[in-house]
Amino acid sequence: MAVGLGFLWLITANVLALLPSKDNHWRRAYVLIGIGIPLLGYITYSNGPWIGLLFLVAACSVLRWPVIYLTRWVRQVFSRANG
Repeated sequence: MAVGLGFLWLITANVLALLPSKDNHWRRAYVLIGIGIPLLGYITYSNGPWIGLLFLVAACSVLRWPVIYLTRWVRQVFSRANG
């Protein structure tokens, strides 16, 4: 059940990425992240950490730009704190 929901989330994310958007898909990304985080917890709880990690990698490949911006922001915050 949980893995099926994960596959449905991945298919939905890919279909939404194909549709045109005026804001570069950011609203859709926020909705997908809001649904995907609890889904990741459910998948990990139901099927174990390795399947959860696999879903996390798949989700990060679909939502790569939010992940890239998050890593840039974290690097910037830590470079200010250390320097």
